[in-house]
Amino acid sequence: MSVAEPRRIVLLRHAKADWPQVADHERPLAERGRKDAPVAGRRLADSGFDFDLALCSTSTRTRETWKLAVHELPHRPKTVYEERIYDASPGELVAVLNETPEDARTVVLIGHNPGVHGLAEVLTGRADAGARDRMTRRGFPTSAFAVLTFDGPWKTLEPGAASLDDYWAPSE
Repeated sequence: MSVAEPRRIVLLRHAKADWPQVADHERPLAERGRKDAPVAGRRLADSGFDFDLALCSTSTRTRETWKLAVHELPHRPKTVYEERIYDASPGELVAVLNETPEDARTVVLIGHNPGVHGLAEVLTGRADAGARDRMTRRGFPTSAFAVLTFDGPWKTLEPGAASLDDYWAPSE
């Protein structure tokens, strides 16, 4: 594959989490989250994305979100559970993406706010007007995802380098 082919990044926020008396990292999904995660997975499947790699935070709620969403996809990509995604800033998330193997064309990153929403905003240099309007209006609620594309190798991904092509959030 040529590095000149566009790369796709799907930024997926974890589904709705519960608030039991546990450490934040260990919070499980709430009932609504267990319902919304497969819906997000079906929406991703309907989009026709063939993910080469999933980068998932190590938190309980992100791992549970991905487990429920990935069952809706026609192909299960290689999944890497990455500690650096938990509580990461947009800059830290860019650094993780910069390390993506060059043979990966389409990557899904399953993470947390405010990092995921901030990353979508930081990477976006160009945008589909409808996608930008929906993301601005809705913010980045649980189970939402943004689809971005950029040209070049992963190590060149930087602020403003991507196009926001789509945005989806579940109905409240």
